Amino acid sequence: MKVLSRRSYIAFGNCGWYWGSMSVAEAKERLQDASEGTFLVRDSSHSEYLLTISVKTSVGPTNLRIEFQGGKFRLDSVICIRSRLQQFDSVVHLIEYYVLMCKDRRMVSEIPSNGTVHLYLNKPLYHSTLSLQHQCRVAINRYTSKIQELPLPTRLKEFLQEYRYRELQVQKDSQFARSRNYNS
Repeated sequence: MKVLSRRSYIAFGNCGWYWGSMSVAEAKERLQDASEGTFLVRDSSHSEYLLTISVKTSVGPTNLRIEFQGGKFRLDSVICIRSRLQQFDSVVHLIEYYVLMCKDRRMVSEIPSNGTVHLYLNKPLYHSTLSLQHQCRVAINRYTSKIQELPLPTRLKEFLQEYRYRELQVQKDSQFARSRNYNS
């Protein structure tokens, strides 16, 4: 069984868009009426994978598996391009990377003639409202990486460093620059 480090698990559990155990049908139902680019992360139903990103596309919800090998996370893909995909120390970093990449890309939101569909990650679907405490921690981490230099008590600095990620900033035109063939 693959195990996440304690630090990765704490950070991941605090993100608000990790839904835990959820079936494909449940994820589809949650995303069906959402806007394109809305996503959630859930436990994978496939025994070879820990997690899956479920995302609403222009043709409906779909799923992307997240691989975990050698202590690193990356999106599942065909073998010929797997080595070219970015790898991350945490799922939160993986999601942040693709959301930010989508902000920088300006792709047409149409179904290409070859049967693939562009996937956009731009709006996390939160399972509950994030606590004010967590939102403050995210805001501080967004504006400084020098937590140890802040004039704060040690315990508060430790709390801030438990989740060292920026909030996923949502934009309507954010795009996920990966295409997926729906015939597979």
